[in-house]
Amino acid sequence: MKVAIGGPLRVAFRPWVEGLENIPAEGAAILASNHLSFSDSFFLPAVLDRKVTFIAKAEYFTTPGVKGRLTAAFFKGVGQLPVDRSGGRGAGEAAVRSGIDVLERGELFGIYPEGTRSPDGRLYRGKPGGLARVALATGAPVIPVAMIDTEKIQPPGKVLPKIMRPGIRIGEPLDFSRYQGMEHDRFVLRAVTDEVMYEIMKLSGQEYVDIYATAAKRQIAEAAKADKEAEKAAKAALAQAALAQAEKDQAGKHAAQQDPERRDDEQRDAEQQGEEP
Repeated sequence: MKVAIGGPLRVAFRPWVEGLENIPAEGAAILASNHLSFSDSFFLPAVLDRKVTFIAKAEYFTTPGVKGRLTAAFFKGVGQLPVDRSGGRGAGEAAVRSGIDVLERGELFGIYPEGTRSPDGRLYRGKPGGLARVALATGAPVIPVAMIDTEKIQPPGKVLPKIMRPGIRIGEPLDFSRYQGMEHDRFVLRAVTDEVMYEIMKLSGQEYVDIYATAAKRQIAEAAKADKEAEKAAKAALAQAALAQAEKDQAGKHAAQQDPERRDDEQRDAEQQGEEP
């Protein structure tokens, strides 16, 4: 990662970094970042001397085909951990356990509290199940991280990135030792998560939206579907109106053809009546 990808990324995109001194030279720490683009998981490790382990959705490891095998090989090669997100609570437990294992080895654990990429560049409500539980279970400091402009480099659905300069702003470590042993208190988990998200918001300058990004994605998808259906209905109405106008024009044309014939018939009738004695 550092040699094959990190070096070329730094040369091609020249990412700027603030707060690099907040990353400890050794020992466990949690890097909690906003999530704007697929490339976030490349740029952040590329600017650090230490390895960062993220949990990645299992689909990156199980997608069939040549592209799927290459993707799986890459994620395995850089030490990312697959987590099945479809299993409800079981999936959450797997993610928490994975994070704890990484931190117990004294390594850096990267996590996106929003749970998924932002659909529109805004910052969404953090999910309390993973970040807060891992932090309280291990006592590791939480370092807020803000990725800047990475969504402009590679928006969702785009394969080829745009060459431009992204930014990474790293905040000071947050200590939640005051909540030690309270990782099963949902109010504490919410408070820890909200504090981290507030720090990320200050670092990133993003507009904060107090709903989950997954809910926002559903709303956007539903709105897009409604727009598509409205457009389809409008096209159907236009087609119906055009058909009605064509029928009206055809009827008018037919009537115009009939009028001369009718006038000729009437004239002939009048002439015939005039010839009678």
